[in-house]
Amino acid sequence: MSQSQHFTPALTVFMLVKTTPEWLGFSIDQRFKHFAEIFTPIIKKHAAGVSLRFYDVEFYSTRVTDIWVWDAKDHESYQLLVEELRETPLWDRYFDIVEILTGVENAYAKNYGRNIVSA
Repeated sequence: MSQSQHFTPALTVFMLVKTTPEWLGFSIDQRFKHFAEIFTPIIKKHAAGVSLRFYDVEFYSTRVTDIWVWDAKDHESYQLLVEELRETPLWDRYFDIVEILTGVENAYAKNYGRNIVSA
């Protein structure tokens, strides 16, 4: 559980996104303004059930520019967040949502009552 989370995640979602030419056409100040006006209120609204970490990967990948890692306390919390994001220009206008990979941390070991393998 991260310091910003107040829940144990039931699932983790790796959202692979790619910036669009429209987004890159904005100045850096405009980009941060869009995040503050559009993204931040949605994240705060859903903070009781979903947390987010950003990873920049454009310097390692041509397929995607960023990975948004969402931890959610349950499927409904994640679903409600995504439904709201889809109604904004961030979804498929400023960012192409390339792929969404959902997983459960250490599910295999937990399902078989085994110790979790870690380093």
